[in-house]
Amino acid sequence: MSRRNRKLSHISIPELSLVMLIGPSGAGKSTFARQFFKPTEIISSDVCRGLISDDENNQAVSADAFEVVRFIAAKRLKLGLLTVIDATNVQPESRKEWIKLAREYHVLPVAIVLNMAEKVCQERNTLRADRNFGSHVIPQQIAQLRRGIRYLREEGFRHVFELHSPEDVAQLETITRTPLYNNKKDEHGPFDIIGDVHGCYDELCTLLDTLGYQVDKEKATLISAPVTTNAEGYTRFRKPVFVGDLVDRGPKSPQVLRLVMNMVGNGLALCVPGNHDAKLLRYLNGKNVQLRHGLEQTVAQLAGETPEFLESVKLFLDGLVSHYVLDDGKLVVAHAGLKESMQGRGSGGVREFCMYGETTGETDEFGLPVRYNWALEYKGKAMVVYGHTPVPEATWLNNTIDIDTGCVFGASLTALRYPERALVSVPALEQYAVPARPIGYNAASVLSIQQQYDHVLDIEDFTGRQRLETRYGHPITIREENSIAALEVMSRFAINPKWLIYLPPTMSPAETSQAAGMLEHPAEGLQYFRETGITKVICEEKHMGSRAVVIVCKDESVAVNRFGVEGEGNGVVYTRTGRPFFTEKEMEQVFISRINNALISTGFYDTFETDWVCLDAELMPWSAKAQALLQNQYAAVGTAASQALPVVVDALQQAVKHNVPAEALLEKYTRRLEQAGNYVKAYRQYCWPVNSLDDYKLAPFHIMATEGRTYFDKDHEWHMSAIKNICAGDEQLLLATPYLIVETGNEASEKEAISWWERLTAAGGEGMVIKPFHFVSKDEKGLVQPAVKIRGKEYLRIIYGPEYDAPENLERLRGRKLSGKRSLALREFSLGLEGLERFVNKAPLQLVHQCVFGILALESEPVDPRL
Repeated sequence: MSRRNRKLSHISIPELSLVMLIGPSGAGKSTFARQFFKPTEIISSDVCRGLISDDENNQAVSADAFEVVRFIAAKRLKLGLLTVIDATNVQPESRKEWIKLAREYHVLPVAIVLNMAEKVCQERNTLRADRNFGSHVIPQQIAQLRRGIRYLREEGFRHVFELHSPEDVAQLETITRTPLYNNKKDEHGPFDIIGDVHGCYDELCTLLDTLGYQVDKEKATLISAPVTTNAEGYTRFRKPVFVGDLVDRGPKSPQVLRLVMNMVGNGLALCVPGNHDAKLLRYLNGKNVQLRHGLEQTVAQLAGETPEFLESVKLFLDGLVSHYVLDDGKLVVAHAGLKESMQGRGSGGVREFCMYGETTGETDEFGLPVRYNWALEYKGKAMVVYGHTPVPEATWLNNTIDIDTGCVFGASLTALRYPERALVSVPALEQYAVPARPIGYNAASVLSIQQQYDHVLDIEDFTGRQRLETRYGHPITIREENSIAALEVMSRFAINPKWLIYLPPTMSPAETSQAAGMLEHPAEGLQYFRETGITKVICEEKHMGSRAVVIVCKDESVAVNRFGVEGEGNGVVYTRTGRPFFTEKEMEQVFISRINNALISTGFYDTFETDWVCLDAELMPWSAKAQALLQNQYAAVGTAASQALPVVVDALQQAVKHNVPAEALLEKYTRRLEQAGNYVKAYRQYCWPVNSLDDYKLAPFHIMATEGRTYFDKDHEWHMSAIKNICAGDEQLLLATPYLIVETGNEASEKEAISWWERLTAAGGEGMVIKPFHFVSKDEKGLVQPAVKIRGKEYLRIIYGPEYDAPENLERLRGRKLSGKRSLALREFSLGLEGLERFVNKAPLQLVHQCVFGILALESEPVDPRL
């Protein structure tokens, strides 16, 4: 409010507002701004003139300068930042544009008027050599200011402060920022968010009881609230949050009001207003409203209440805030929902949207307004919980959920537990009202709303330069050219995208070994983890197969309900680049059935309280996937060498017998013949005939996710143990991976690991993988490698060629660079875990696929594929 006749020592403004400094030239606006606001908060018209013309007094560029001011102000307000406009603003026409901008971004406009005397302004301007305008300007500006100052509130300013002299300014000590009423970011819950009650008092008491609250039903008071202990061990009382529409249609609206008012008044609950509550308030305030849509019942029920109670209802409803932003901005509660651009803002438009949503202007066959489904396009980070429109079942859509499940219409009353995201419902005792429009009348598909929406994703989410945030590592940038490559793979070669919830990361080798004849050795892998502070690692046998992701659902209905996949069986097997592993769908489904039977027989689904699982595994033989590679590349080289080199060696032997000085050549080609033989022997170990399902072996090594949770918090020994139990259900198909726990820095323990690797590779094995004992491990720089591979000498012959271990070749290969591969592995690891976390938390598929696409995009980076 205006403080015209009071000396101000303190001014309080909303934390998110557009502050307009108003006053003639020389009033001291810029000095005032610098004294009370941060430099980044101030947008000066003079400075912007200087930016575009090198002259802050160039009035000829004023129009362009104000375009710059408006552009910067709009960007700041979009980001929710307080913004100060430093200009004269003495004319109503100039202020009008700023009021319009404030409304566009739903922030509160504030006017701080420096209404200085003409003499003060003139004296100050004479001291500024850069100000050279006529003596008539300041009187004219003062006259314009004083003609319009009394109408500032009518123009739209919510707060007006007026200072009349330099002494007034000197007396002002502080300008504080007051949080908006909807800002409850410091409240972290846990919360129980309750849908539209509509006078269903008995059901509300039953729901609160089910949630663990104790209510004195007769006195309509809360006796006690349940407590929850979080991961850090802190115990907090749970708090109900009501999404509005407490009244109308149901049998006991006064009792509902009495209970909720009591809880909110004692700080034990929060409540936002619904449109029915707002209509009741208008009635109680004597407004001319129609007694329809259940209000007539509420009015009749309130007829027996005391005037004091009715007055308290008025005060309560009038004090309700349009919406709440909770838990550091992670949660928003509003009656009809709220778009991201309106969250945490304060305006009439925000309040209107919160209570009524947005309509298209059309009416349906029931004569009701058609509501625009804002949630279809919602991409905000905050979870939005709302009601208003009754639905048959509360379901997630783009991180939003409607929890009005039509209790008053005979369905149920629902609460969402936060942060658990668990839904709790109690059935209605009876149908108290008939809906004008059948609940869920247009719900024809067996798929959820989210799954239907996920049939078509927005290409803008997957093209261009992307910056992806992950909870396990640093933000990851995806270049535009790499995004295009990922889109190509996804659209042409990948499995049904709805199965693609996770892609495993690439794996880096250890530092190059300097041991004679060696390129890789366990000593360097153990040294890497020892130097990062990892005291315990797990060494796992590296299988001769291909990385595979296996998703198994207990039955096909789970595939439909959880993954939105219809008619494709109850699972899938795909490669680490998202391509189908099996060319024949029938073979794939028999394979999935075998794994499913093993999960059922070992009690996995019951133990893990799930009906699906995602496994990270190795599928053997390698030839099952890489047959073409083996035939066209490896076998071709092996066959050519096997045919040509014996002839060359035989000819050289004959030449030496006839005293031709060819001993050096004979030695060279004899060695090449031996190397070629080792090459063929090495890749043949990865091949065996596959005539039936019994010829496959699957070696799972990570249980990545089940319904409602991931397992990144479990150590690798836990994973190995849990997987061993699964493998017991089908030992013909499933293979438990041998492993060894090693203490880094313990000479005996490390020596045992090295000896084990030597035995594995001597027997023809590929080698081993060393992982930190804990699934996610960090040092002072951030994430450490989730795994490093130590491949055997003969396996590396396949990768680098038959003659790679010749001294001259080995020396050259020791110069290989690992930094790019290691960076790639860490980024893909972070994105893989992030994508799974999003899926488990029921994020929209587009958010899951941002991570999947990110990994595919990173795979197109130029990194040596032999590493």
